[in-house]
Amino acid sequence: MRYQTIGFIGCGNMGGALARCAAKNLIGSERILLSDVDAAKMRALCDATGAEASDNRTIGRRCDLIFLAIKPQMLAEVLEGIRSDLRARTDRFVLLSMVAGVPICRVLELSGRDAPIIRIMPNTPVSMGEGMVQYCHQGCAPEEVEAFLALLQGAGLFDELPEHLIDAASAVSGCGTAYLCLALEGMADGGVALGLPRDKALRYAAQTIAGLGKLALQSGLHPGVLKDQVTSPGGTTIQGVRALENYRTRAAFFEAVIASYEKTERLKQST
Repeated sequence: MRYQTIGFIGCGNMGGALARCAAKNLIGSERILLSDVDAAKMRALCDATGAEASDNRTIGRRCDLIFLAIKPQMLAEVLEGIRSDLRARTDRFVLLSMVAGVPICRVLELSGRDAPIIRIMPNTPVSMGEGMVQYCHQGCAPEEVEAFLALLQGAGLFDELPEHLIDAASAVSGCGTAYLCLALEGMADGGVALGLPRDKALRYAAQTIAGLGKLALQSGLHPGVLKDQVTSPGGTTIQGVRALENYRTRAAFFEAVIASYEKTERLKQST
């Protein structure tokens, strides 16, 4: 099967990136409707993708797959606005929530419908086709899940998880892009301090992180093994590793993941 009408409520960085990806995978009469409080951003995305400008209620009434690409604090208001439209429907539709930290049961409660639902947690590299997207689902037929994966083909790596692990995964890959930006910036700054031009230092650091990610995925080797491969006895790299260990770098990343997860748990209490 294929979803014929796909709606995006929210066209921010993540919603916009997935809408662009979906637009590339449309076939025949399939179409995308967009809605966002920022009309200029919505129109620009429509121009870039061939999608149609719409509104929340129209998407709630007409779309086979409804992306909720909004912030947690907006969820209750958005679903309240389309609840009557969802309740009035007699056809089958699928909700797709990418609302951070909000479980499926809460989305369905606010929607007023016991609809089939997919929950995803993407990260920003989906905009480059190199994202990490965890997902789970409830009440969906196998072909509906397959259609969702086909629609977003090319966004990156998809991995199905039990819902109770989704927030932990988000603390690693969703929030992790920010952690790695700190590493990227610090490495580039070090290069600049040693005389490299800023653009070159940043390019070298970025390619190093990108290449290491591919190497880790394709080789399946433990990061400790990859580290040992470039730390020769008495060499330069091991001295850099020593400096990082003195600053407890591994522990800092460890704590960052846990801190992000704990914040998500606190946000659940207020959603």
